[in-house]
Amino acid sequence: MAGREAGTPGIELAAVYIENFFKKHGIQPYYPAFRDTLTNFEPTAFNVVGYLPGSDPSWDKEAIIIGAHYDHIGMGKPVDGDEIANGANDNATGTTTVLELARYFAQRNNNKRPLIFVLFSAEEKGLLGSRHLAARMKKEGLSPYLVLNFEMTGVPMADKPYRTYLTGYKMSDLAQKMNAYAGEELVGFLPTAKAYNLFMRSDNYPFYEEFQIPAHTFSTFDFTNFDHYHQVGDEVNIMDMNHMSALINAMAPSIEQLINDASKVKMVDGDNSSNGM
Repeated sequence: MAGREAGTPGIELAAVYIENFFKKHGIQPYYPAFRDTLTNFEPTAFNVVGYLPGSDPSWDKEAIIIGAHYDHIGMGKPVDGDEIANGANDNATGTTTVLELARYFAQRNNNKRPLIFVLFSAEEKGLLGSRHLAARMKKEGLSPYLVLNFEMTGVPMADKPYRTYLTGYKMSDLAQKMNAYAGEELVGFLPTAKAYNLFMRSDNYPFYEEFQIPAHTFSTFDFTNFDHYHQVGDEVNIMDMNHMSALINAMAPSIEQLINDASKVKMVDGDNSSNGM
């Protein structure tokens, strides 16, 4: 796939794979087709958007977006003749998480709220896929209730009491809710994420900008456990599959309770500036 750069033949292969996965597991297109063509990027690039309707009509306007970007940077600085920046951790792992959650919820078929599964393109070009979709949804009169985004979940953190951290941790009570559902410290606060303002650096952020809703990213990249960010060494053979399986298996039932809980995630007052995330 030659690094899945937005608008290239390589990322087209990834898009077809995602579409076929959705079809196989009974995920509907959110729009007439799975592809949502970006209006802010050339050449042609598109998000892939799937949908599971909710079972409770009274919650039809409380859709939850579960997303990750599926593009990467394409080619990188050559190392030993290898110039393909595969982007295994960034962000094939997040994409895998979203696809596995889509499969889980399609099989369970008990989600009261509607679920929108989005694989964003052109994140590496400046969050362009999510900026496009957030603006489109706002223009269409849709206001999602919550955004759960996944970024770089392929390697575990060391010496942390939690499995994953949440960007914008203090901006809502999402982490506290998920930990209560899980009965463990599933989601934690990473000071480095606040220091680097990661809340504004992934596809959750355009939805927060447009709708002022809880919109967060889950990650296990903590700046100490992965040395191949945007480099050709980001290969699948260094991903920890046992960690990924354990994380997804822990997250899925907690997200399921979140989806079906009448008590909604709430924004938290007093820590909503960009420097406080």
